[in-house]
Amino acid sequence: MKLEDIKKIGIIGTGTMGSQIAQLFSQVGKYDVIVYDLNDELVNQGISSIKEILQRYFVDKGKMTQSEMEQVFGRIKGTTNLLAAVEYTDFVVEAVFESLDLKKNLFKQMDEIAPPNTILASNTSNLNITEIASVTKRADRVVGMHFFNPVSVVKLIEVVRGALTSDETAEVTVSLSKKLGKEPMVCKDFSFGFLANRAYTPMILEAVQMVWERVASPGEIDQALKLGYGLPIGPLELSDLIGGWKIMAMSEADRMREVGPEKG
Repeated sequence: MKLEDIKKIGIIGTGTMGSQIAQLFSQVGKYDVIVYDLNDELVNQGISSIKEILQRYFVDKGKMTQSEMEQVFGRIKGTTNLLAAVEYTDFVVEAVFESLDLKKNLFKQMDEIAPPNTILASNTSNLNITEIASVTKRADRVVGMHFFNPVSVVKLIEVVRGALTSDETAEVTVSLSKKLGKEPMVCKDFSFGFLANRAYTPMILEAVQMVWERVASPGEIDQALKLGYGLPIGPLELSDLIGGWKIMAMSEADRMREVGPEKG
């Protein structure tokens, strides 16, 4: 597959990340996008979120006309049928909650119904791509495509290669990321947190330790890091915003299931 072969995008999950990723593919990539979630309420919430963001941050600020917004919005469709979301797509991005079991179940289903050449990507921030790909019959076409929040602002996309991810799949994902106006960095999946999150996690943990030791309040620690290092948002505030604490807890639970409590 080549970049020009990609015509239609599937997004699995219409939460904060899924809806933003769908918007980016339609707005910047000019792709037809179909978004999937479990029920109509979730799908409608995700699509409404996209429209609200386009209106508030683009149309109201003069960065986009009303007509342009309608074109972006018109390229996005919603469904509660996984078959409809995947069967005619060329590239799929999974953006559901950080649960290894959930993602493996989804990838197994998508592998069974997606066209043979379709690339299946995961927006996971730390879970093992090789493990996710192991339930499919196309491990060479499974890749990590980790976007950062807010998707429209942060330039980085981590393109994560599993053990069997092909050169072609990685190259297409890199090219696609660039088409979306991002700066992709290719990394391997044996590093927990890949690149950015692995380096950032010790800062979060140390900030938590400082709160525990009553060195300062969470707000003071965040403010010191923002002023001292030019961070746009402090690590504690960011974790509150994106649900980072729950993600870390679930990731640790997955890790403990793999290694066993006697080794963890």
